[in-house]
Amino acid sequence: MSISKFNAERYYDPTAYEALSNIEQEERTLRAYRPIVYICSPYAGDVSKNVENARRYSRFAVDSGCIPIAPHLLFPQFMNDENPKERQLGLFFGMVLLSKCAEVWVFGDRISPGMDAEIKRARWKNFRLRYFTESCEEVRHGI
Repeated sequence: MSISKFNAERYYDPTAYEALSNIEQEERTLRAYRPIVYICSPYAGDVSKNVENARRYSRFAVDSGCIPIAPHLLFPQFMNDENPKERQLGLFFGMVLLSKCAEVWVFGDRISPGMDAEIKRARWKNFRLRYFTESCEEVRHGI
């Protein structure tokens, strides 16, 4: 939409032009807003299946208009989850990222120890928690 600097009677009207331009800019900003959501799902165990699921959950978040953060897809790329010190460091990094998110989305029917810590932290910080099945269907109650 193009806003004219002239009013309906063709007089130059900079005040109305600026006000309408500000409204248009706000609308563009709102359309571009995507909340950051923390993807909480299992990693350990069947790692390849759990990584594939986390990718699917992240895609679901993108398709839902959000920016997903899935630390268990990022940190194992360069940290060793089987090294207890690196695992703890990775969990700490995840908690830092969790604090930057608008919501925490919990996926699956099993809560791992790492997920339990994330959920407790989210509750402690009073973040909104949303629960989903493995097929990305939201459930109204916690798992």
